[in-house]
Amino acid sequence: MAGHSGKKAIVAALLANAGIAVAKFVAFLVTGASSMLAESIHSVADSSNQGLLLLGQNRARRGPSAEHPFGYARERYFWAFVVAIVLFTLGGAFSMFEGYEKLRHPEELGSIWWAVGVLVVAIGLESFSLRTAVRESAAAKGSQSWWSFVRTAKTPELPVVLLEDVGALFGLIFALAGVALSEITGNSRFDALGSIVIGILLAAIGILLAVEMKGLLIGESASTPDMDAIREALVTSPHVRRILDLKSQHLGPEELLVAAKVELDAELSFRDVARAIDDAEQRIRERMPSAVHLYVEPDVPADAGAGESGATGPSTTEPASGPSSSSSIPSPSA
Repeated sequence: MAGHSGKKAIVAALLANAGIAVAKFVAFLVTGASSMLAESIHSVADSSNQGLLLLGQNRARRGPSAEHPFGYARERYFWAFVVAIVLFTLGGAFSMFEGYEKLRHPEELGSIWWAVGVLVVAIGLESFSLRTAVRESAAAKGSQSWWSFVRTAKTPELPVVLLEDVGALFGLIFALAGVALSEITGNSRFDALGSIVIGILLAAIGILLAVEMKGLLIGESASTPDMDAIREALVTSPHVRRILDLKSQHLGPEELLVAAKVELDAELSFRDVARAIDDAEQRIRERMPSAVHLYVEPDVPADAGAGESGATGPSTTEPASGPSSSSSIPSPSA
């Protein structure tokens, strides 16, 4: 499993949003447009979000400690979850509140072409940022649809940047439409409605990201293809008759915990059992380099006295949804 940190996409989005935020604030001060203020706050939120993603990547590189023996890789999930909260509150809730206030107390817009010019430039910059994110995500996405990639990706940064950029582009379009309709009709409430729509969009993206990051924070198993590769590595190992239990959990995007209980040939000596486990672990690591924490436990199945069948293929007894519940002791190579 190759790592796709998306750092290039994060930096590109950070630079684009920082510049856009300044331009939008200037346009808001000149025009007084509610949707321009909403978009300004949106760009500030996006800029801070990219900073949080970079912070998460930096802190996740720390090595294991006595308090955190499996390391800090989940920091990337935590800070991505914080990004979702920022999008919902600073972006979505503020924009909806600002639009609601302008609906209640409409104000006449001024120097409308400032807003239009800034929004057109911002659309170009956001398109560049989105293009960078798409190119960075292509290798990790593979043959999946974009929706499936966002829902199943174990690397949090790329889905976050993708959704932020898509939300930013639609937000800019809504802001442009609100400002234009306000100018054409002479009714500034269209600008306020544009702010509300932007807020709803950002809140929806924030909720989606929060749901996805919550699953990663709690702990998700390896993907189905990765689990199949682990099973194949085990069942093709010498002396492994079948898999009794197999579970996995992502400790980070490129760090996987694997716990397996296997039945070995009954005539093996203690030394041969240790060698068989070492070989099984080596085969797993060759196929799945991200399996940095391996615990393979030899065991006797409950039906051992009744005769064996299907000993050449996998026969898991529990779904691969979390770390092994057995008191597994790591083999000498773990």
